[in-house]
This record gives sequence, structure tokens and C-alpha cells, in this order.
Amino acid sequence: MSDTQTPAYTGPQRVFSGIQPTGNLHLGNYLGALQKFTRLQNDGWDCVFCVVDLHAITMPFDKSQLANQTRQIAAAMMASGVEPGKSVLFAQSSVLAHTELTWVFDSVARMGWLEKMIQFKEKSGKDAERASVGLFNYPVLQAADILAYKATHVPVGEDQRQHLELSRDIADRFNRDFDAPGFFPLPEALTEGAGARIMSLKDGTKKMSKSDPAENSRINLIDDADTISRKIKKSKTDTMGDMPSEIAGLEGRPEVANLVGIYGALAGLTDEQVLAEYGGKGFGTFKPALADLAVDHLAPITTRMRELMDNPDEIDAALRQGAEKANAIAAPVMEEVRQIVGFWRP
Repeated sequence: MSDTQTPAYTGPQRVFSGIQPTGNLHLGNYLGALQKFTRLQNDGWDCVFCVVDLHAITMPFDKSQLANQTRQIAAAMMASGVEPGKSVLFAQSSVLAHTELTWVFDSVARMGWLEKMIQFKEKSGKDAERASVGLFNYPVLQAADILAYKATHVPVGEDQRQHLELSRDIADRFNRDFDAPGFFPLPEALTEGAGARIMSLKDGTKKMSKSDPAENSRINLIDDADTISRKIKKSKTDTMGDMPSEIAGLEGRPEVANLVGIYGALAGLTDEQVLAEYGGKGFGTFKPALADLAVDHLAPITTRMRELMDNPDEIDAALRQGAEKANAIAAPVMEEVRQIVGFWRP
């Protein structure tokens, strides 16, 4: 694990995060990631945001749709407030440093570290021997994604903490193995803020997911107002009575707790504040109010996202600009890595 005695990184503070171009982005992605990206950008952070298309090919995919799905994720980021003029926004495969640094890190990371990765076990299932090497190596590429930009902070959910810890271990091991103290930062997690974990509208014990076959389990960012309203009004609750007035009343009621959390995240309220307003009221009152709030909040994002998807040239121009900016950061880092490792240089 990371050695706390290693000299600290003293470079600039930078945020990195990426989203896979698979499936439609949904409310959970927006509240858990996209909204935070915009907040970090507007708070003055140096932000690098990436559509991680290299990660997308580690599982079966449709090559005819990959480029357009990449545009869709970029459109969602832009529609949510990520501005190419303020943040770096690009497609992962357009910056070669990601793959080159992955190979260097492959020689630093240890098999035992990767074998402990829970996400590989979940995605590969019982047939791990037939899974791609890329899926197994996914966390090393993630480390390269972050460290190619010497990012110091990564917005993550709880399910990504293990991968971030691996990135810290790889960075620390590289610094020590190659006698380069403080060269790479040990990136830290950014997890604060509401909406970090939005659950399925059909099962409050499962995270809202792009891959869930039940369409009514999630609110997609491309859903129109009527669809959003219908999905919320049909969302699962329970038969235990009206809305509770206190937090303790949410215990054992995961679906109700999820809806309260969604309302709070959209309105900028705590769960306590939501319950103070709706406690004792029936779902026939609360659900329509939540539906109206969600429509009001998401409608401008959906409209802008669809405008962008109808004008792919605008998205492509932003991604090209972002790739140039990303390369300008990563290329000097990679040149230093080559020198530190001892490769022959022309």
C-alpha cells in the first residue's frame, strides 16, 4: 500500500474524471457525476473530463455506434454545463499517452493487486477465464487516465474507491521504483455532495443503471417531460403509510428514501428539509411534486443535449479542441516518464 513517508507531490491541483460511452446517461449519472463536474469547473478547479472509449471496448460493443455514443456522452456533459472553453473535454482514444502510460504501469502494478478488484469479478461473472485481458487490466488504464494529467483529485462514487486506491498504489510504486519522489501525485477522492448514489426507481436497493433491462428503472437524460413524469409517478414505493416526518422513518423503506434523496438533490435540500415539507403527506402529493421538479430541472438539459446531437459538428469541434489541450498536458508528462524509466531518447 502507499507509503505515507514518500515526499508529497507539489504540482498544481487538477481534477480528472471520465464516463464510458455505453448506454444512455440517466439521472444518477447527472446527479452523481455531471452536476458535480459543472460545480467543480465553476468553482475554479483545473478540470479534465474524458469520454473513456478505450474502456468501452473491454466488453462486447457495437463498433458502428461507438463514435456516435462518444458524441452523446460529450453532448450530455456540455448540456449539463461543462464548457469546453473552461474545462478540457475530449475522447480518451485521441490522446496516446493513455495507452503508453498503461504499459509502463503494467510493469509497475502487481497481479495480486488486480486480482483483488471486485468490479472485474462482478463483470466477468463465473466465466472469468473467457473475459478479455482488457477487462482485467481496466484499473491500470484508469490509473493511466488519471496520472497522465497528474490529477490530484477524482470525483468518485463508493464503487470506484478501490480503483482509486489502486491508482494511488501504482503512483507511489512508480515514484519509489524509479527513484522519482513526488513525481506522480497520490490522487484523492472527491465524494461530497448530494446525489452521489441514486437508486433504481423499481428497486431501492440497487443502483440506477444504464444496463438495467427495465426502462422504467431509470430516468434517461434524453427522456421527454411526459416520460420523466410518468416514470416518477409509477416508481415503486411501499405500503407502510405516508411520507415520514423524520429521517428515522426512512429506515427499512429504501424506495421512499431514494425518492426523498432525488428530490433533495434536485432542489438543493437535505433529506430533513424534504421531510419537513412533505412528512405526513401521501405519495399522491409527493410524487407529482417530484415529477414537476425533475421536469423543470432536466428539461433545459434534455433540450440542449438534443440540439447538440442534431449538430454533431459542434460536438466534434469541441472534442478536437479538447484533445489538443489534453495532449498539451499529457505529452510532457509522458516525455518525463520515458526519461525516468530510462528509455532511449532520440
